[in-house]
Amino acid sequence: MMTANEVRRAALALPDTEEKETWGEATFRVKDKIFVTLGADGKAAGVKTDRTTQALLIERHPDTFSYAHYVGRFGWVTVQLATVDKKLMKDLIVDAWRRTAPKKLVAAYKGKEKA
Repeated sequence: MMTANEVRRAALALPDTEEKETWGEATFRVKDKIFVTLGADGKAAGVKTDRTTQALLIERHPDTFSYAHYVGRFGWVTVQLATVDKKLMKDLIVDAWRRTAPKKLVAAYKGKEKA
């Protein structure tokens, strides 16, 4: 299980990430591009993945992951926070940030990870 506050902390811990409310939900952005969303009720989150990862997550954990409304065709998944593994969710958040952030920022972050 992971809470909405834990998702928020994991996302905001990444470089140049900011939180903005959009559509009544918290969105987490790097350089104004969304990579994670939190549902208004705090029970679900949306995470940007690629379509291969999306398919694997949904196939292996159908009670936790599903295609995201509107943006599922781009690889986004909806995550049920009550059943998601914390480490997996944190890894998905970092991967979503890497997929969205500018290459120079990702390269600088990789350097900090090794230190």
